[in-house]
Parts: sequence; structure tokens; C-alpha cells
Amino acid sequence: MLDPAFWRGRRVLLTGHTGFKGAWLLLWLQELGAQVWCYSLEAEPAPNLFRQLAAERPTQSHAWHHQVGNLADLAELNALVELCQPEVVLHLAAQPLVRRSYRDPLGTWATNVQGSLHLLEALKPLEHPCAVVMVTTDKVYENREWPHGYRECDRLGGHDPYSASKAAAELAIASWRASFCGTATHQTPHLRIATARAGNVIGGGDWAEDRIVPDAMRALAAGQTIAVRRPKATRPWQHVLEPLGGYLLLAELLAKAGHAHASAFNFGPNPEANRSVQELLEEALRHWPGSWSDQSAPQAPHEAGLLQLEISKARQQLGWQPRWDFATTVVRTVDWYRAVQEGASPMECCLADLEAYTHSMKAMEFSQT
Repeated sequence: MLDPAFWRGRRVLLTGHTGFKGAWLLLWLQELGAQVWCYSLEAEPAPNLFRQLAAERPTQSHAWHHQVGNLADLAELNALVELCQPEVVLHLAAQPLVRRSYRDPLGTWATNVQGSLHLLEALKPLEHPCAVVMVTTDKVYENREWPHGYRECDRLGGHDPYSASKAAAELAIASWRASFCGTATHQTPHLRIATARAGNVIGGGDWAEDRIVPDAMRALAAGQTIAVRRPKATRPWQHVLEPLGGYLLLAELLAKAGHAHASAFNFGPNPEANRSVQELLEEALRHWPGSWSDQSAPQAPHEAGLLQLEISKARQQLGWQPRWDFATTVVRTVDWYRAVQEGASPMECCLADLEAYTHSMKAMEFSQT
């Protein structure tokens, strides 16, 4: 369970808040009562979850501050850190799309690696304790198409530019932590830095290109057949709130327990949610009738066929575990899109999912005690 008292009034720097996961995390932080400074590129054109939620809450208020910027601008990051003096940093800003990384490999590497290091450099002058969670991806591992989940100690790698850039970011962050966190004259004693590797997240409000769920929801809303690139590809599907709860818990424990948790953590679903794209679609079509077709292309850019995460470390060291099974994850996702298409408020739909998820957290905590 998260400690609401810890987050109330806590100064938080959140990057990437105009993205899918970032918009959900901003909403959760607001509901927890944190003081949030947000830094990101301009939001993608509508539809965009951040734009949808911001339309219902002012972007500049006593509780949160919205700033458009680029991780390449170190001077601007320095000024932002000096202004907000964060006690917690949640770094989600990234170029997050595999297929886009083939079109812009240099931009992907610059953002995901150099941008992350710029943020850490900007945090170095802080003179008070600060918990830092740097978010990467489950695709940081050298994918050998193993039938078992990857552990945090397994070899990093990456075939496509996106995966490789995130693996490189993991190495760069670990090196930065080893070099500059400590009590030597060239180090800072105040930063506690961890990385978080999440599985494939789905949920309402993802409008990105070349992702199976938003592509499917757009097709269903238009009465069209869903085109599928890799129906047999297997992924660790989880609702977006699952890893976000993990990030918040990791940040909280970093702040409370110091450097004990300053390492890498996987946040993925239970094994039953490791399903193929075809299974994901068939489950979704139970709740929104339609059809799909196999559009596999032999010359398409490489994408992993089998990927799973081992989450024992997060269970044992953080007390974190998934709350929603595969069926619940899919139905909550589909219901969000259907409700919004029928005129429901995106904010109300997100808050309903957040309330249901936090209730499941409390129910699981109660059952374990």
C-alpha cells in the first residue's frame, strides 16, 4: 500500500507527463495531494490523454505546474530543478515507440540516453534527499525468446533502436549512480536512484501510433477490421495503473529506506497475463464486437516474438504485486474507450479506474493481513 501521508504536499518532478503513462501518473499524484512540477514535450495532437484531462483541470494551479521543454536543454533543466527543489523525481520522458525509432534512431538515442543523463546532472546540486525513479522498459533485455521471464540481473541488449537506447540508458544510469552517488568530493550523498522496467501497458487513453490497443480501438470505433502485424507475438500485458503503482511505491521506499532499493526493478503481470496479441484481441472483442485480420509483412522491421518478466524482486523487496488479472485489465481498457466514444468524460473514466484499482490494493492488503 502507498502511504497517502508521504505524498501529501510532497514536491515531485514528473517528466513525460504529456504521454500516456505520464498523464495517468500526473492524475494519480494529484489525487494523492502532491505538489507536481511537470516537464515534457508539447502534447501530441488530439486525441491525447493529457489534453483530455487538462481540459477539465487547469494546467497551472497551486497543485501542479506544466512546463513544455526538451531534455536536450540542460540549462532549462537546471533552472527547473533549482525552482522546484524536488523530493521525488519520476522520469518517464522518452521516445517510446519501436517503429518510430527506426525512422528517427538518432533522436531516439539522444532523448533516451543523453536526455536521462541531462536530468541526473541537473539533480546533482540538490542539498536534500531526493528519490529518483528512472523508467525504462521490459525491452532492455537481450531477447533470446526464452519461455521464462527475464530477471533484473539478466544481460541487457536490444535489436531495434528503441530497445537498444533503453538498454544503453540503464547502463548509463547505473554508471552515473556508481560514479556520482556517495560521499566523496566529486559525489552527492542526496540522490537515491533506481530504474523501473515495466511490461506492455494498456489502458484507456492511449492514442499512440503503431500500438495494438489504440489501433484496435480506433478500428472498432470506425467499424473497421483491426489490422494486426504480429498476432502470435507474446507480451506481458498489464493495466497502466499496475506499473505506475510500482513506481510510486519504489519512490516512497527509496525516500524512506535510502539506498537499499537503489537498483533496477521489473514491474510486470502475473504469468497468466503473458498472452499473444491474438489472445488479447479475442478477449477485447468479447466486450466490443468486431473482427481482425493478419497483416504480417515479411519485410517489416524486427519486433520481439516472445517476452516475459520475472517480478520476484519487486514482490520480495518492495512488497509490490499485480492486482488485476488479464481479463480485468482488458475489460477495464475496452470499457474506457467505449464510454468515451459514447460521450463520457475521460476524467471521470480515469478516476473510476483509479478508484477501482486503489480499492483492489486495499482489498488485497486486507486479505494478506
